[in-house]
Amino acid sequence: MNTGLFKIVPEQMPYSTVDEMMRLRPIGLESSLPFTFTSRTKITIGDFTLSPGKELTVRCFEQLEDGNECIRCFVRGQQEASAEVCIPLSTKGEFYECESEECFSLSEIMTSSSLRSRRFCFANTTKSKQPLLFTPVYQIHAIMNLRKNILKFPSSLEVDVIDVTDICKADFVTPLNLTEILSQPDENFPAVVEILEGPGSRAMFKCNWLSELKTQNKLIFHKKGSTALVLISNLKSRKAQQYFLVSQHYAGRFKRRPREFSSVYEVYAASVNVPGLKVSVTRNCEEIEEEGVPALSVGEHLEIVHDEEEEEINIVGKEEMYLPMYMQGNFVEVLADNKKYKLKDLGKEFSLPMDVKVVTKDSELENDPLATSNLRIEAAMVEPVIQASFLSCPGQCFDIPSKWLSMSVYFTNECLPWPRDHPPKCRVETVTEVTDEFLYEFRKQTTADVTPPPRPPKRNVSTSKSIKKSKKKSKNKAETAPSKELADLTLSWKKRPPAPPAPVSIKKPRIVKSIVRVIVIKNALSYYELPFFCSQLNSMSHLMLPTSSNFAG
Repeated sequence: MNTGLFKIVPEQMPYSTVDEMMRLRPIGLESSLPFTFTSRTKITIGDFTLSPGKELTVRCFEQLEDGNECIRCFVRGQQEASAEVCIPLSTKGEFYECESEECFSLSEIMTSSSLRSRRFCFANTTKSKQPLLFTPVYQIHAIMNLRKNILKFPSSLEVDVIDVTDICKADFVTPLNLTEILSQPDENFPAVVEILEGPGSRAMFKCNWLSELKTQNKLIFHKKGSTALVLISNLKSRKAQQYFLVSQHYAGRFKRRPREFSSVYEVYAASVNVPGLKVSVTRNCEEIEEEGVPALSVGEHLEIVHDEEEEEINIVGKEEMYLPMYMQGNFVEVLADNKKYKLKDLGKEFSLPMDVKVVTKDSELENDPLATSNLRIEAAMVEPVIQASFLSCPGQCFDIPSKWLSMSVYFTNECLPWPRDHPPKCRVETVTEVTDEFLYEFRKQTTADVTPPPRPPKRNVSTSKSIKKSKKKSKNKAETAPSKELADLTLSWKKRPPAPPAPVSIKKPRIVKSIVRVIVIKNALSYYELPFFCSQLNSMSHLMLPTSSNFAG
């Protein structure tokens, strides 16, 4: 911005009265003093007469005894003589402004509407003496009907406009997305809204109400808020698997189901979130001594021992062993809990994921999609929602998750379809099936900051092949063995011979390869526990299964 100073260029038009001249000053009367003008006509005030062309400098304003206002002026006569005279504001004549020495900055000019109407010249006489007229250029912000984006254009744009406020007042609306609806005050609800733009073809939900969210259709927005939801999947085949968003208000009852695991690593991952986890072996596992894989029999119960406790284990009827993380097997969770739970209670008492089954369906649902299905509660979340319904059935409500639907609406002035202060009793849908599109977006958001689990170590393939070959040879040899050798076998043969001791040169390592320390419960106990030991042997390519005596204490 220019920091120079500017002087007012006197107007060439005459003023017919003193009052008119003073009222049209570009700044306030008091701040414009002193102010100099001349009269082209003779001025007679009582016995005092002023000849034409005399310069009069206004000093102040005064009020006479008769109530009339006047200006006290200083007039310079011949031979440096001077005098003061009071001139009434009602005095008529032909008056002209004289050039003033008062200067103004550009900022002062632009902030004063009266100064902006005057012409100026540079106070510095070396610059141009052409009169200047300052006109600010503003940026106008406007909104268009049925559009949310703000239109911006300069005030210097040459365009003809007319005022249509009275014509368009009833039809002029501003679209709002669902996030903006959530920011509206609570007193704006319930209200009738009209859809300006529907969710489009990218469907996140499989439900009846989604297909009705079309342009020009109307809804009732009852209220806004947040609700707790859980993501549930059924455990059918992959092709028929379904996923549901279920509200905490679901009225059905659940029982916990035992989970199945196909490896030791899966058992460990589950035991991290469930310290009291217990599993039972459902399929025999052959021993591979060189890899430290023990034999497991159907029906054996395993209990994980947390190494951090460093406790001495001396339990009658229990045997301690280590299981490598890569070990394949078939395990099932052992549960002694037969209690029925509400959905919200499951989240309070247990960690997710969790396998459950609906034992009492929600009676308020005409067709409960969760009934008679084996389910898995995958995750829980709190989502901002808008409770809505259609005008045709205002009491049949559904929750619109604002985070997962993109649409624009506007508030209408229509009356609600029920008597004043007598709203209908709302019944809200509690189960909504979701699409693969929703599941993909949900997984992408929820797993973005989660560190992936450690990868289990690979099995020593060369060792495994050699073991299989040796086993095959020994099997063929055993088939041709004489019956006398078979007769020499006794029941004293041990099923699990102890592993050979480690070489003396190898000290007890500080880190053990990825293994799980378990206790085999030989008695008919239906409990187990599985902690995790992630350690790595220095310069060793396979696991060593130490004898139980090595771990006493």
